[in-house]
Amino acid sequence: MENPRPIGYSETMVAAMRVHRAAIVIDGHNDLPWKIRSLAGSSFDNMDIALPQDQLQTDIPRLRRGGLGGQFWVVYVPPETAHSGTATDMALEQFDLIHRMVKRYSAVFELAYTAQDIARIHKNGKIASLIGVEGGHTIENSLDTLARFYELGARYMGLTHSETIDWADSATDVARSDGLSEFGEQVVLEMNRLGMLVDLAHVSAETMRDALRVSEAPVIFSHSSAYAIARHDRNVPDDVLRMVASNGGVVMVNFFSGFIHPEGSLLQANQFQDERKLKAEHPDEQAFERALRQWKEAHPIPHGNVGMLVDHIDHIVRVAGIDHVGLGGDYDGASTMPEQLEDVSGYPFITQELLGRGYSERDIHKILGGNLLRALRQAEI
Repeated sequence: MENPRPIGYSETMVAAMRVHRAAIVIDGHNDLPWKIRSLAGSSFDNMDIALPQDQLQTDIPRLRRGGLGGQFWVVYVPPETAHSGTATDMALEQFDLIHRMVKRYSAVFELAYTAQDIARIHKNGKIASLIGVEGGHTIENSLDTLARFYELGARYMGLTHSETIDWADSATDVARSDGLSEFGEQVVLEMNRLGMLVDLAHVSAETMRDALRVSEAPVIFSHSSAYAIARHDRNVPDDVLRMVASNGGVVMVNFFSGFIHPEGSLLQANQFQDERKLKAEHPDEQAFERALRQWKEAHPIPHGNVGMLVDHIDHIVRVAGIDHVGLGGDYDGASTMPEQLEDVSGYPFITQELLGRGYSERDIHKILGGNLLRALRQAEI
């Protein structure tokens, strides 16, 4: 693996690269598929990720520099598609896009369905490509659709995105069920039966608690951080961290500055509500995009640095334990990232910071991917 970028070859980075290369680095959340849809018309001819892509945080050269061994590529469609009855069809198009991507770049990617697949694919020098679904709105209240998604390769599903749905409350919307409804509990148990990880990123704290009470398998938070460090409702409170430890689950820390920077999280507190308000005021998509850009320019987020990200890892380790934390970058789904983590080439800087804080090589390997592998293995049928 190449060095991530010119770094002066300090002794600490040389040591970090040795530890990093020996790990299977697995990231829980990357939104590249939606970027390819929105910027390139779902075409890799229009945006070839084998080449450096300035408009993206992800491309193959930088994935290689970052040392990624496994990546969950995300099936995301906007929550409002559920209102028009197009969420499932659009999600199926995103599944197809991911499958096409893996086939087109087969020298680099290979689809993984199990923890054993990840280890095998990594050993063969490729990036194990898994699929996660972002938001239960995509199944349109159908357990049959959930099973269909599993057959297409989905190995986790987030119960909500930014909007509350019929059966689960979102962290960033008004509650309807005070957590999970009875059908929501059925969804969790069906995911357990299928061997699909329950993802609690984006859900309300009450939904987190309900899902942890109901689930018979480890859960994950594919891209969430620690509420005690950055007080945004997208993050995980300490009582839930303790429940995650009892459940055997994993909190995969989100890199987005608005969720890890203590001040940035306060600036971001009303982001999703403000976006909904803007969308209601600007039904034309281009007008909405302009208004959203203006909103973001008026609410700049401090970037922070890699140390701030590791503060969240430290906290989760203290409260839940070393076996219950991982990485969920949210690349190409979030705009502002910490210094040294601006794109997918930056993962070695996390390893360097962990080494500097005294973490052992064994524990770093758990954080980088071992914990997710263990949870996935336990969730499999």
